[in-house]
Amino acid sequence: MHWCYRLLAAILLVGCLVVVPGHGRTPAGVAAPASAQRPNILVVMMDDMRWDELRYAPNARRYIVNRGTRFANSFSPFPMCCPARASFLTGKYAHNHGVLYHLAPYGFGAFNDRRTLSGALSAAGYRTGMVGKYLNGYGRMRSKVTGGPSVRYKPAGWTDWMAGLETRWPRGSRLSGNTYNYMKFTQNINRRVVMHRGQYSSNVIANQTSNLISKYHAAGRPFFLWVTPVAPHQGGPWEKRDPVPYRKANGKVQQFPTPYTPTWVRGRFNRAVTHAPGVPLRHAAEPDVSDKPSYIRQYLENTRTEKLRLREVQRQRAEAIYAWDVQFGRIVSRLQQTREYRNTVMVFTSDNGYYLGEHRHPAGKGEPHEVSARVPLAVAGPGIQRGTRYAPAMTHDLTATILDLAGARTLPAMDGTSLRPVLTGPDTAWTRPVLLESRLQNLARRVSGMPRGLNAFAVRTGRYKFIRYSTGMIELYDLARDPNELHGVQQDPAYAGVKDELLGVWKHYVSCRAARCRESLPADLQVDVATLRAQDANATRMKNAYYNR
Repeated sequence: MHWCYRLLAAILLVGCLVVVPGHGRTPAGVAAPASAQRPNILVVMMDDMRWDELRYAPNARRYIVNRGTRFANSFSPFPMCCPARASFLTGKYAHNHGVLYHLAPYGFGAFNDRRTLSGALSAAGYRTGMVGKYLNGYGRMRSKVTGGPSVRYKPAGWTDWMAGLETRWPRGSRLSGNTYNYMKFTQNINRRVVMHRGQYSSNVIANQTSNLISKYHAAGRPFFLWVTPVAPHQGGPWEKRDPVPYRKANGKVQQFPTPYTPTWVRGRFNRAVTHAPGVPLRHAAEPDVSDKPSYIRQYLENTRTEKLRLREVQRQRAEAIYAWDVQFGRIVSRLQQTREYRNTVMVFTSDNGYYLGEHRHPAGKGEPHEVSARVPLAVAGPGIQRGTRYAPAMTHDLTATILDLAGARTLPAMDGTSLRPVLTGPDTAWTRPVLLESRLQNLARRVSGMPRGLNAFAVRTGRYKFIRYSTGMIELYDLARDPNELHGVQQDPAYAGVKDELLGVWKHYVSCRAARCRESLPADLQVDVATLRAQDANATRMKNAYYNR
């Protein structure tokens, strides 16, 4: 019997010495972190943040970009809030999930959220929390799942639900705020309506996220958090310094929407921001737009007054990003305090980009040009390599990636692909297409084969961008030579063969579904890593040369 006692003693000794890798001993009174084999996953999705605005988020750079993987070629497949978020939740292009705009008959009311990323993670044993902005129209539109009001609707699969409400409250109601009022942020918190009067929404979202981290840590199970601050999206209340509308020479009135920012951050970037990023510092912006579609050809050049107001827009956007980033630092501190930091994969991205003067657009999004479609994307955490990746990444790729990292089952008919191989291993060539979808206003429909509800559809390869509009208009850019998309080559005889080939590619992928969306491009359209790296460096030089000198 003595050998039994010795075996039992050995087992007890080993149990006492077990330490979670990278964490050290767990102090008394603090629960052990979730299993190191299944990481926690924290996704921060900004609202309307451009890829080049990461400079205003030092904590995001410190804790994610600098210690993980940054994607140089990351895109929103439908560069508009609502369709992009639906893509993240389903892993599908918009033509497959059906949310094609932010207004009826689309928006939240068109989204079937019965089975999404959260449900798959919940089934895999994760605690799941959503904090911040959901889909446009949530709270105002009816649920596609229940057919009923959505003010107190909580989608399936979420352990905790803290979503901003986009509503119009009756006159005299004590609930007068909504998602886009930074100082009257109103939420559905697990089916209870709450308005945070006098509290900045970024602070509210950070506090709630930190509390959920502590709650899920105590439960001893891995967690997934989708954190979606409103910043730097436009929102109230109005400030005296906000740029006023401007009536252009053609009679059109141009608005200059800005986010609200707390007083402590105002003026912080006045010296650093000398001009809006899409407005050249010393010369006219794109004086010739004859290569662009008709709706852009109607735009007039920005006047000096407009440029100054656009500068103010960029300054306030920078302030809103920084104000959130400070709160993000608090979230990281909570992860560290609970010893969950080293076992948490953190993702930082945005739902879409934003025009700030490019192609004469003073403000906006939704179109397939680079500035609208490109988004920041960085991932850090256990097993994630450090460095830059030039392989393409899309918002709906994150869905497959998160499920892969969590060891969860995939969702039905996903269009995206897991980025785990390039997060944990070497970079890869650009072998698959990036599809960019849009629904623009007042475009006639003449092109057959385009998915119903869309009127612009682009194919982006490692070198070219081919955009076809419902009117039949085509834009073609050689991004190796023209990364700023200033000179369309669709009429250049030298590119006739390229245009024909890309039209064929467009027809092949325009209505793709699941595996077909992931099929490789023709060999001559694939681009190796070294060439992508050189093109990225060239794009940075040409952007600085055109806009900053």
